This record gives sequence, C-alpha cells and structure tokens, in this order.
Amino acid sequence: MAAHFDTEYQRLEASYSDSPPGEENLLVHIPDGNKSPWHHIENLDLFFQRVYNLHQKNGFTCMLLGEVFELVQLLFVVGFTVFLANCVDYDILFANKLVNHTDSSKVTLPDAFLPMDVCSAHIRDNVAVMFVLVISGVFWLHRLIKFLYNVCCYWEIRSFYTNALKISMAELPYFTWQEVQARIVEIQKEHQICIHKKELTELDIYHRILRFKNYMVAMVNKSLLPVRFRPPLLGEIVFYTRGLKYNFELIFFWGPGSLFKSEWSLKPEYKRGGNRLELAEKLASRILWIGIANLVLCPVILVWQILYAFFSYTEVIKREPGSLGARCWSLYGRCYLRHFNELDHELMSRLSKGYKASSKYMNCFLSPLLTVVAKNVAFFAGSLLAVLIALTIYDEDVLAVEHVLSSITLLGVCITICRSFIPDKHLVYCPEQLLRVILAHIHYMPDHWQGNAHRYETRDQFSQLFQYKAVFILEELISPVVTPFILIFSLRRKSLEIIDFFRNFTVEVVGVGDTCSFAQMDVRQHGHPAWMSEGKTEASIYQQAEDGKTELSLMHFAITNPQWNPPTETTHFISQLKERVHREATGDAHTHTLTSLSESEPRSLIANFLTGPPSLASLHLGRHGSMTNHEPIGNSDGASALRSLSVNSMRGSYSSTHRSAGHTSSANRAMVGSGTDARTASSGSSAWEGQLTSLVLSEYASTEMSIHALYIHELHKQQSQGELSRHTWHRQDSDDSSDSVTEDRGAGGGNPSSRNPIPRSHTFPVSTPTSTPAPVSNSGPPPDRGATPGQEEAPVQTNSQHRCWANTVSVGSEGRGVRSARGPMGGWAEDGNQGRHPYTVPEEGSEDDTPPNIHKVT
Repeated sequence: MAAHFDTEYQRLEASYSDSPPGEENLLVHIPDGNKSPWHHIENLDLFFQRVYNLHQKNGFTCMLLGEVFELVQLLFVVGFTVFLANCVDYDILFANKLVNHTDSSKVTLPDAFLPMDVCSAHIRDNVAVMFVLVISGVFWLHRLIKFLYNVCCYWEIRSFYTNALKISMAELPYFTWQEVQARIVEIQKEHQICIHKKELTELDIYHRILRFKNYMVAMVNKSLLPVRFRPPLLGEIVFYTRGLKYNFELIFFWGPGSLFKSEWSLKPEYKRGGNRLELAEKLASRILWIGIANLVLCPVILVWQILYAFFSYTEVIKREPGSLGARCWSLYGRCYLRHFNELDHELMSRLSKGYKASSKYMNCFLSPLLTVVAKNVAFFAGSLLAVLIALTIYDEDVLAVEHVLSSITLLGVCITICRSFIPDKHLVYCPEQLLRVILAHIHYMPDHWQGNAHRYETRDQFSQLFQYKAVFILEELISPVVTPFILIFSLRRKSLEIIDFFRNFTVEVVGVGDTCSFAQMDVRQHGHPAWMSEGKTEASIYQQAEDGKTELSLMHFAITNPQWNPPTETTHFISQLKERVHREATGDAHTHTLTSLSESEPRSLIANFLTGPPSLASLHLGRHGSMTNHEPIGNSDGASALRSLSVNSMRGSYSSTHRSAGHTSSANRAMVGSGTDARTASSGSSAWEGQLTSLVLSEYASTEMSIHALYIHELHKQQSQGELSRHTWHRQDSDDSSDSVTEDRGAGGGNPSSRNPIPRSHTFPVSTPTSTPAPVSNSGPPPDRGATPGQEEAPVQTNSQHRCWANTVSVGSEGRGVRSARGPMGGWAEDGNQGRHPYTVPEEGSEDDTPPNIHKVT
C-alpha cells in the first residue's frame, strides 16, 4: 500500500524576502486610541477577496440584488417543478378530456390546474417529492443564513470603500482594480491593515486573493490532478467540471479535515516529510468518504442540474438554436491558460480577446462530408418549412392542425443547425496564422502545435481548451454521476503525490502566510532553461514549471502592475527581456528573432496584435500626455509598432506626472510601461480624457504582453531546434534529483515495507531513446547540463509526419530528431516506449522526532 503512493518531489528552499529591507518580522504598535476600524484585520485573505468581489460586482446594491435573486431563483425552480409534476391535469391541457362549461365552450389555462386539496394530497403521497422538498428546504435555509451573514460582511466592505478608500458606491463601477489596489497599498501606512509589514505590495494582495487558485494552477501545470482520461471509443478526453473543481477545493483547502488549518496556514504535520505515508493514507480515506457522499447525493444533485439547465437554456435555445454550436473556454482551459497571480477579470479579458480568432480557427476544420449532408438536409427541411408557411399564410386554420406548429419550429431549428456546418465559400482560412494570433492572447501553447495547425490532432487538443457550449452543458449534467468515481478511483491513488506537492511547494511569506512557491514567480527556483531562464535558474527538473509558466507569469504581473518593485534577480530578468525585445524592435543587426516572427505571417496579422484595435492604432500619446492623431500603422513594420510601445516612449509621456506622484526611483521607472494607473496618468485632465487614456493604456498593456509572449515562444522554438538532440541523449542524467535509491525509513519506525523501491510518479516526464538516435548538436551547451521537459513536448515523429514537423524538429544527416512523448498541455505519455522510469527516488529522512522544518521567506 505504501509503495502505491510514493513520489519523487523534492523539498524547495525559500527564495527571497517579500518584505522591504529591514522590515522582516516587523510588528507595528499603534496606541489603542488611534486605531482605525481596519487596523490588524485577522483574516486578510477573506477581506481582500470581499474587496475584490464587491469591485467586480459593481458595488453593494448590485451585489445585494444579485444575491436576493439567487435565493428567489432557487425557490422558483423547486416550487415550479413540483407544481408542474403534481398540480397540472395534462389530459385537459392536451385536449384529451372535455371540460364542462356552463357559459362558454372555450378552455382556459386555469381549467388545467388541479384543486389545491388534490394538489396537496399528491405532494404528500409522493415520497420522492417530499424528500426533494426537504433537501431543498435545508439547502435554501443554509443559503439564506449565508446571505444574511454576507450582507453584514459586505456592509463592512462598503464602509471600507467609502471611508478608507474614499470611493463611493456610485463611482466604484468606473474605477479599475489597479486604482483600487493602489489606494489599498497607500492606506496601509495609515491604517496598518497588516501589522506584520509596514508596507503592502501588489504581490501581497494578489497572494491573499489567489492563494488557493495559485495552487490549483500549479497542480494543473504539473499534471497532478486526474482530469485526463481515455475511455473506450472516445480517445483522450479532458473532464473538469464545476462539481469536480468544487470537490478538489473541498478536499484540499477548506473542507473538514482539509490540508489547511486556516486560510493562510498549512497544517504543521503536512510540512514534515517523515510521516508522509501516514498522511497519504489519511487523505486517501478522506477522499473515499467524500466520494461516497457524492455517490449518495448523486440523484438529488443530478435532478437539480437537469432542472437548472432546462430552465436556463431552453429559452436561449428556442431564441437562438445555433447557440449550442457556439464555443466557450472550458473550465480546464481557463486553469491551464491562467498565469500565476492572475485575477479573474484579467484572465477573462485576455481570453475574450482571443475568442474570435479561436472560433475562426475551429471553423477551419468543418468536415466536407458533414457539409454535403448539411446542405441536402437543409434543402429538404427548407422545402417542407416553405410549404407549411405558405399554407399558413393562405389559411391560418392550418395552425390548428395537430403538430403543425411543432413541425414548423423543429424544421427551423434543423435548418439553423445545418447552416452551422456550411462554411462561407468566400472566406479563406489560414490555420497557422490564426494559431499565432491566438497565442498572442492566450500566451500558452504546446510546442508540437506549431507547424501542425492544419492537423486534426492539433484541432482536437485545442478543443479541450475551447469546447462547444453543448459539450460544456453535457459535462455539467453528467458531472454528478462521474465525479464520485473520479474521486474514488483516480484522485485517491494520487494521495501521496498531493501530500508531497503541498510539502515541497509551499513557502511561508512574511505578512502573507503559506503560499504556493510557484506563485512567487522566482525564476531561480522555478524557471525553465528552455524559456529564457538558462543560467538564471537552479531548479531541478521537478521544480521547473512547465510551458514557461514562471517566465510568462512574471512578465504578465510586471506589465499589469508596473509599480511593483520585484527582487533584484527578478528585476534583472524583466529588464533584460524588455531590452532584448526593444533592441530587436529598433533594428539591431545581431538579433533577428522578432523579424523572423513577423516574416512567418501576413503583415496585417502581425500588425493587428502589435498595435491593438484599429481604433487605437492611430492614437499616440504626445510628450505632455495629449492625444494626437497619426496615420494608421496597421500596415507598418512590426518593429516600428513595437517602438511606439517602448518603455521610454510611455515613460516620457507621463514623466512629469510620475515625478509629482513620487514614482521617480530608477527601479520603478524601469518597470513603468503600458500598464500605468489610469487615474495617476490622467491627473489634471478631464473625465473623458481620463477614461480614454485608461482605455489606451489598457490596450497597450495587453499588446505589450502579447509581444513578449510571442517573443519568448519564438526564442523557445529556436532553442528547441538547436538543442533537441542533446536533450534526448542526456535526459536521464539531467540532475541528481532524478537518481533514486531504495527508501530508508529506519528513523521513522522501521516499517518493513520501506525496503520496497519507490516507483517514479507518472506526473513527471521520462524518456527512452529510440533505436535511431539523433546526432548531438555541436552548438548546444556542455553535455553535463541537464535536460528540461520544455524541449520534449512533441511526439516522436513518423515518416508520414516528417514533412509537417520540418519547421520544428532539426534533422541530422543520418537520423531524425527525437522527442519524448509529452502529451498535450502538460500530460506525459505512458504507453509504448514512454513508460515510467525504472529507478526509484531517494526518500527524505524521517522528521517525526524533530520540529517541522518550515522555510520562511524572510
């Protein structure tokens, strides 16, 4: 049993201090008479989350009204369903039974309603209905109590906005979150919201709001959560629903017996390595019981899901039948594409900008066979519909014939569905260019998609991120049935890996508490050599974030929060990257990465994501912050567009304003870019100019991040081509943490099972060289440097795929480039030659007899 849960996670050392120099372990004392109402808020996580939620819900009144309607909606769904099932005489409604009227022969709707006493008797005699009513009543009372509690809490948050932040509820919808956050950071000096630090940083607030979400993003990035399955006949699918996500969070974070003793502190026993097996068994038992509870409540939850979906989507489907053929970002896609420390509105804004290009890309793969069938079905359905409509126009009594109205409705729905399978013959799609535009917005993409955008394999994998709305609804409907089995049979087997993950990737930050170490965005601890971190990272292969998550998250946070003052090493990484991009934009002859990026696609597309929306392409900021019109740059070179987004030009536009605001330090000036606070930038201007400037700066920030994401991916692609062969040969000797020995638990009690070898976890990459080795590149680093998983994301090529992969795989004179089979979006293949590593992993010494070793970031 013990060997079943073994893993090879390594302990992570703390990286750097998140406190200002000289303020480590600082406690600020304020006399009782001078304390503000918000001095020393005990649960800052919940407080900042409520502050953020109230901002996103546009104020107290909007939030209160929404909560009230949710309670009313629950009563309506349950009550209306019970009424339809027990209080309606459907024989009268369908005219199967005559009604005796004394004054008129016309049947009215109340005639189909049963008398109140008969209806009550039907409800009392139906055990299933009574059970549903009792469960629904208890749930509604729970929601009511929670609603009253939230009203009291959010009233306090409303007072915080009006009195501390000086923002009224009427003005709140017009404030950006960066503006609200800047005021929170400023009032920390006066109110001492957090007594452990003299000053709050933007990263502190993000850590508080996103503490648990950062853990979830990291677990998806490391392929720890069981969301990928291969059922018969369906191939590989991703199943990640709101119900499954709720259960994950219940087990890990806030449910009874969870891993956290409070919202900001991991339980001490989970910080020890010696009792990991006992904790894993305890967690497995808890997962089992929660899975059984889900199984018992499955009928009730399933009925609720069906009823809620019926009342929510029926009217929409009737009004817009093609809405089921529309697509949406899947729940898994949002988690996979999310940066560390990215708030909900930032994520949705980024994904919304990539929605149109994603829809166009998926429309490139309409089946020719389905198109032929759809055209003919639409013809026959249209013919029948035309005849029925003509007869109805001639004599409206045709509608009184049974099922005529239903036939007209169904035929109209059929035609609408068929049209969704018929492409516009005047449109020409370019999958490769569309995929590049998508990458500019979503920022993450497996390596093997590049050059294979036209293949159905790439399309199927992208559909896991961008699924049909109908598939989303279907998954939510079957979630109550599937979720218990995933918990019992899949998640329970990963108990030890989960225990090790939280122990090894949790650090304690002064003034913040226990956070996911990946959320520190420390390139030294979690950077990837294949993603511009070579020579800057000390991370082993297991500590590296996949797909450039650390580097891209760091750039996104720095651009979104330009006033953030990162540690020295992080500042150097950001500055070097921005300098390289700017140098290429200004036409440096020694580097041509951005040029090659631009040459791979039409000018119109590269200009589109370099310059933002066409309405903003002609707007440039003058030296004194005034808006001046210039010629559109949509057809200009990518380098000139990037020069207009450079840090120097943006800084020069608002230099006088920033000097008056006190932001003149060299570190801050280096970070000031397109994400400047809108109200700070527009101080002294009119309200209209401030809103326009906020819009322009927001678009510039989005465009700047898109440019940096494309640049990082282009460098990663070039490095992968040049060093592919070396990484294939030296994969197994990448670093000492991949070596393994038999487990030694003598210090922990001498369990006889400790002599069994510890198998490697399947969540980490391994590779086995093929029989046709690739030549070692002469331009790569020395052979003693370890390989990284970032270069091994594409499947091993066959002869039929060689041509399609010519752009991404270097081919030697006597052999072809080889990559270990890494599944799409983080999954690693386990079939064929890509089996688990045959070796074991060293076990840490028992720490049961010593105090827990807590790594503090101080």
